[in-house]
Amino acid sequence: MTYKNIINTIEITREFIYMHIKEGKVVLDCTVGNGNDTILLAKLVGDKGKVYGFDIQRKAIEITKQRLIDEELLDRVVLIEDGHENIDSYIEEKLDFVIYNLGYLPKGDKNIKTKPSTTLVSIGKSLDLLKENGLLLITCYVGHEGGMEEKNSVEEFLSKLNQKEFNVLKYDFINQINNPPVLYGVEKSKLRRD
Repeated sequence: MTYKNIINTIEITREFIYMHIKEGKVVLDCTVGNGNDTILLAKLVGDKGKVYGFDIQRKAIEITKQRLIDEELLDRVVLIEDGHENIDSYIEEKLDFVIYNLGYLPKGDKNIKTKPSTTLVSIGKSLDLLKENGLLLITCYVGHEGGMEEKNSVEEFLSKLNQKEFNVLKYDFINQINNPPVLYGVEKSKLRRD
């Protein structure tokens, strides 16, 4: 038996990406990892768009760079080996979309992982860089040590955002075992002109 409509967090994230990302958009992948989201975003923004990709691990940057070369997409991606809490040192332009996958590099060192202290700084800076009606997606993987604490910190931070400025969505399976990831979506409102 396969479910059709209420599907996993990864598929829901992909649906948001396909709906929101169009040719010419400027987007940010704050946790490049193995490059899956970075490559999809690079395809969708087209020749006129731009993707910024951050990762603190050189291994993740190298894997992603090679995959982008193989796909002939490197010319529209700026890869940065640094912590995502430093995005404002590299990006000045407004962003249409930002994505995070919190946790550790799949098949990598599980001791190197995102931390609440730097993640919350990064999310705050991402929200500042986000355009009106821009979208930010955060997937929290909670099955590893520290994952639930980071998810709780992210949720507390997002729950305090001003509802006149942001809409915040939580997508969570409440009857699943094995700690499925939790997805948060944040849309920055179009500023009201009085």
